[in-house]
Amino acid sequence: MKIWVIWRGLLSRVTQYYILHHGVLRPDKLTTKLRVVFNASSPTTTGISLNDILMKGDVIEDVFQTISRFRRHNFAFTTDIQKMYRQILIDPDQQDLQRIVWKTGPNAEVSAYRLKTVTYGMCNAPFLAIRTLQQLAEDEKSRFPLASEVLLNDTYMDDIVSGAPDLETARRLQSQLRDALKSCGMTLLKWSSNSPELLNSSLSTDVEHSFSVDTDLSVKTLETFGSLSRIVLCLRCPFQLNHHIPSVRC
Repeated sequence: MKIWVIWRGLLSRVTQYYILHHGVLRPDKLTTKLRVVFNASSPTTTGISLNDILMKGDVIEDVFQTISRFRRHNFAFTTDIQKMYRQILIDPDQQDLQRIVWKTGPNAEVSAYRLKTVTYGMCNAPFLAIRTLQQLAEDEKSRFPLASEVLLNDTYMDDIVSGAPDLETARRLQSQLRDALKSCGMTLLKWSSNSPELLNSSLSTDVEHSFSVDTDLSVKTLETFGSLSRIVLCLRCPFQLNHHIPSVRC
């Protein structure tokens, strides 16, 4: 009976993988204080994890070039793509490789779910996300030429770090970025800029920092801290100096 069912195509073998996950508390974050972290590097009973067999892909973004271009803009801004990974669907045939067990409440039963979108913790997630933005830039370059150029060259993961030589161009770029990303269901949030006039074009809930030239607020992007009012970039290194003098007797 089983052989007949398989031969008729009524039964097929399903490959599944359950991703381990845990919560990470980040009180310093403005929006998501508690983030769920997925670990696709955890091996199964075979000794192999999902990340072991995935093709990682190449992320060709050059952070140094992106930051160098950012410093040249008279009107500079940064913005984040809200939940970018969660806007990119995985092929349905691959979704069973992203299964998790989850409880909707303390007293609820444990249930199995499939993650349908690109997921943090997968080794190919950065490539899939960036490749999606690159395809969007190519598809929409005729309608949004300014935004297309920025998506190809001034984007690192979900951070857009760009600007323009004058306010009018910066506003057009801002508008094109919104419209281009909206066409595929993505939203831009947490705008920061050295220009209060440019931030006036953003909804008040979308603005992370709005300040005048006399202030010295800093904003974190691409793992650097920038004082946008003066376009000064710096690295913040969280380590303590040890004044102990080593010797051969240590």
